[in-house]
Amino acid sequence: MSHRIESLEQFVELWTSIYNKEGKPDWSHILPYYDDDISFRDSIQSIHGLKDFSEMTERLTERSKALRFLIHNRAMDDKTIFIEWEMKLSFKKYPQSSLYGASRITLNDDGKIIRQRDYFDLWGDIFDNIPRFGKLYRRFMRKKFG
Repeated sequence: MSHRIESLEQFVELWTSIYNKEGKPDWSHILPYYDDDISFRDSIQSIHGLKDFSEMTERLTERSKALRFLIHNRAMDDKTIFIEWEMKLSFKKYPQSSLYGASRITLNDDGKIIRQRDYFDLWGDIFDNIPRFGKLYRRFMRKKFG
């Protein structure tokens, strides 16, 4: 079986199948579509190599009680995929929160994911779900950076 991304529709199907409606995510079906030399970066970490990327997905699975992933917008141009998403997650002792972001995925000549850059405001989206604290955080951000 060839593990190559051929179309945007195929990618979206693979990507959204990671996350169940209820329960923990499973990346096992999509990991073969990542190049061994994958370069991944988000607001928290920078990872290089499939082994480290796979370990990151395992940590997220262990920490979460449930994860759901919705893709709101998507586009593909040659070897670049761009998706705008909403991740609904709940950790062991906390209620469900939504994290909003976007990802830029680059494919190599073999159709495998060689680079993935996720963009999101981790703290803002989490703090928005804490009564009163979210408003204080947003006021602070506007005062200091807005």
